[in-house]
Amino acid sequence: MRGQVNVDILVIGSGAAGLSAAVTAAHFGARVLVAEKESVLGGTSAWSGGWLWIPRNPLAREEGIEEAPDAPLTYLTHEMDGQPADARLHAFLRYGPEMVDFFRQHTAVQFLSGSRMPDFHNAPGSAKGGRSITAQPFDGRLLGDWLHRLRPPLETISLAGMGIAGGADMAHFFNATRSPRSAFYATRRLLRHGWQRLRFGRGQHLVNGNALVGRLLRSALDLGVQFRLNAPVETLCTSPEGVTGARLRSDEGEFQVNARAVVLACGGFPHDRQRLAQHVPHAAAGYGHFSAAPPGNQGDGIRLGEAAGGVFDTTLRHPMAWAPVSRVTLNSGLQLLFPHLIERARPGFIAVLPDGRRFVNEADSYHDFIAALLDATPAGQTPRAWLLADSRTLRRYGLGHARPFPFPVTPWLRTGYLQSAGSLTALAEKCGINAGQLIATVARFNAGAEKGIDEEFQRGTSAYNLAQGDADNPLHPTLGKLEHPPFYAVRILPGSLGSFSGLITDEYARVLNAERRPVSGLYAIGNDMSSVMRGYYPSGGITLGPAMTFGYLVGKQLAEKITHTED
Repeated sequence: MRGQVNVDILVIGSGAAGLSAAVTAAHFGARVLVAEKESVLGGTSAWSGGWLWIPRNPLAREEGIEEAPDAPLTYLTHEMDGQPADARLHAFLRYGPEMVDFFRQHTAVQFLSGSRMPDFHNAPGSAKGGRSITAQPFDGRLLGDWLHRLRPPLETISLAGMGIAGGADMAHFFNATRSPRSAFYATRRLLRHGWQRLRFGRGQHLVNGNALVGRLLRSALDLGVQFRLNAPVETLCTSPEGVTGARLRSDEGEFQVNARAVVLACGGFPHDRQRLAQHVPHAAAGYGHFSAAPPGNQGDGIRLGEAAGGVFDTTLRHPMAWAPVSRVTLNSGLQLLFPHLIERARPGFIAVLPDGRRFVNEADSYHDFIAALLDATPAGQTPRAWLLADSRTLRRYGLGHARPFPFPVTPWLRTGYLQSAGSLTALAEKCGINAGQLIATVARFNAGAEKGIDEEFQRGTSAYNLAQGDADNPLHPTLGKLEHPPFYAVRILPGSLGSFSGLITDEYARVLNAERRPVSGLYAIGNDMSSVMRGYYPSGGITLGPAMTFGYLVGKQLAEKITHTED
């Protein structure tokens, strides 16, 4: 043992949940140490879109968007098949707006309103906007040397390491070959990013989840939060009174952190092969499930919580936040995953099973897409699908990691990431798809698209579908024919953005034991906490929204408790 560190609160994990707790606790006077096992900070949050679902948030209200107090709960109850809301869900809805106010008023974390971002489903209590917020872009230079300790954007969904925000930013890049104004905007962004990479080693204009974590990190540093990187936790320290700290490993050896409370925020178990094999049916022996979360998210926090008496929740509707992914092989030979979050809703795409039939409304959410794939896959078969587009669609929107024009498509054909053929029959033969059924499927889809309808899956009828589509498409925002050869296909695999199942907690985020009593001194937030949505996915941002809300609650309550004890 190389030494001991004494703090009030030890936070294990450095995503938005953990940093939210650390910043809040430090603001209210607590001494906080954040331990991160990786060499970079930010966890899955740094790779995310950075969106938080916070109904009745102050930004929406400042824009004049007022909704009935019971509308969000009405929507959630409907989405959760009528299950009654537990105390944690009530706490989230109550304190979410307060959390937003706190960070806006006291920290470097500032938000933008997603006033036009609708909930996933048209249902009682749903909203067409006003419930989502995201971090404002952030100047990474304000982090100083700490910028290089921030996890860079996910390589497969960035452009040469440059994050692209939703809304107008992304629209300019899609329209760069059609609008001189957009071309100028995109060129300027790329040149600025390229110069920053040459000069500083990475881009400094942070957006999406990188901006959220960057702002949280700046706030934590301003408040004197301590950080230990490359410091995985070996075990929690306990006494008859409860959890009293942890033993950590570092390059210099093992050391002990003594703390009045430990907060688990390690990002869930998306790469824990053993737990995946137990709770995700298609992930036999830990394989067959492909998460786009960082590979270091291997269930450390959940195992630590269980060792201290906590209980893993196995009762959720879905254990994971599903997302369709494809496997990308880079020139270096490295294999990465591309999460298909956007292009599926644009005109000219369809998804089919190996039998050549569609199985889903392609413009529905990423979670619904994979849930439908799992339901449509016969028992004993491996869930697989293909996402198809014609040449005009690929040039306009890209397909997976294959970028739209003017980027070349040849490298992705050479690696086999994309399959291409001059006819649907030939493409079906390459992909192992039933050719006759595929031709019939495309003919049926094209006939409906020409009339602006999708009789089979009602694509384009929900507010979310339309928001994800292309409003500039003259025929329909999300419907368009596949008719211009060559045709392209990318193989879709069942993946996730993270895990939903986690440790059972109460409304204060205290980890509960088998008797449903709190494990003294131990808290779980983010994806280490079992989802307050019970494994349902009603809207974008339902992971980060509760993560930061409970991080705020834990940090505030612990700091106040510690301060009062000292007084």
